[in-house]
This record gives sequence, C-alpha cells and structure tokens, in this order.
Amino acid sequence: MSLRGVSKGFSPAGGASVIQDVSLDIAPGEFVTILGPSGCGKTTLLRLINGLIPPDAGTVEIDGRAPSPGPSMSFVFQSFRLVPWLNAADNVGFGLALAGMERAQRQPVVRHWLERVGLAHAAASYPNQLSGGMKQRVALARALATDPDILLLDEPFASLDAQTREIMQLELLRLWEERKRLAVFVTHSVEEAILLADRIVVMGPAPRSIREIVPVDLPRPRRDDIRTDPRFLALRAQLTGTIRSLIADDPNSPFFRRA
Repeated sequence: MSLRGVSKGFSPAGGASVIQDVSLDIAPGEFVTILGPSGCGKTTLLRLINGLIPPDAGTVEIDGRAPSPGPSMSFVFQSFRLVPWLNAADNVGFGLALAGMERAQRQPVVRHWLERVGLAHAAASYPNQLSGGMKQRVALARALATDPDILLLDEPFASLDAQTREIMQLELLRLWEERKRLAVFVTHSVEEAILLADRIVVMGPAPRSIREIVPVDLPRPRRDDIRTDPRFLALRAQLTGTIRSLIADDPNSPFFRRA
C-alpha cells in the first residue's frame, strides 16, 4: 500500500478534518497504528485508504491500483455497525452474503468465526441482546470472515469499558497473528498503539499531517505482560510527551500553549 502526497480538504462549515501532504508505505502483513489527538485527520486517512473518499491531491494505491471497497478490504467501526434485525450469525455472514455466497456455504465459515471469537453460544442472539464487548466481537468476526487482505479499524474499542477493551486488544492480536493481514488501526490511546503495532504513525493538527513514524521494537507474539516491559514503558513516555506537545502547540486547542 502506498500513499504519495495525499491531501484532502472539506469545507470549514462541515467541521471535518483536513489531510495535508501525507506519504506512507505499508507492507503486506504489517500492523500500523495511526495515533494522534482529536481532529488531526486519522479517520479521514482511513477512509482515503478504503476508497470511501477520493484524495484532492496525491495518490493512494494498493497493488498499483486506486482502492475501492470490497471483500478484500474489511472495515471495523467504533460503533459496531451491526444490522439490528439480523442475529449474530447472520451479521457475521453479512459480507459473505453481499459477495454472493450461498447460505449453505456461509454456514461453516460463520460457525468457525463465531467459535474463534468465543460466541458460538450466541449465534441466534440479536444485537440488542449482546453486551458492547460481544457486539464488537461479532463486528470483528464479520470483518475477518471474508478473509480480507487488508483490515482497517477505526477506534473499534473506544466505546468499551477498560477491562473489556484490554481483552479485545489481546483477542485482536491473537487473531491477527494467525494470518498477519495488513492492518491499519486508528486510536487515541498511546498504550493501545504500542501494544498492537509494528510501527506507529503519529499525526498532528495544524497542519494535519504525519509528524513522525515510530518503530515498535517489541517481540511478538505479544501478551498482556508486555505492558511492564521497560521498552514499552519508555515508548509510552516518549509518545505521551509527543501527543501532549502537539496538543499544546495547536492554536485551536483549549490547551494551546501561548508564547
């Protein structure tokens, strides 16, 4: 995946982010997290990668072609985006159905992924019968069921409580390590970014662009005890300082550090 000089603007009245001159290469099988304060364009960048919106300048290419939504690229949202009138099994199989797979063919795939996320017992349950963590497991299973080459995740665990969020981070790592799809994960959390990533792309406001790319030199597979590793703690301190500086230097921030 390659982004070259990508810029995207929206009208100020819309309150949307602006991406300015972003260049980035992501290798197959690499897990990249996009980290930065609110309003720096992280979600806009993800939507440009997905092909949901076109760039105003520059190019986004995947295997030499402009991106377009399809079964080879799955998107996991913060708000789950489950279909309320479908049960868990049919939500997991939704992408497969859209791709034209018959129900008889879908069933073993759906059953496999419900088992992988620990929800085989909830196959017949509807979204309003599931907890937040269970809904996000269904959303993750749905994204993986199409066997995508690229997995895009827009703060998928942000609405979960702290304990469930940590469990889901480890579940995602476990599932990703089995096939190591190219993954791009947007987050506000420094710890989450470090735990998951091979590299962390730090974006900042005013201008909304990449400020630095930080490699994460931590062994895989990663488990919860990696959070106490001295290298993890050093990276957390470094990145926390960077984010605080970006916020303090942003004239649109209420925490703007005036000279």
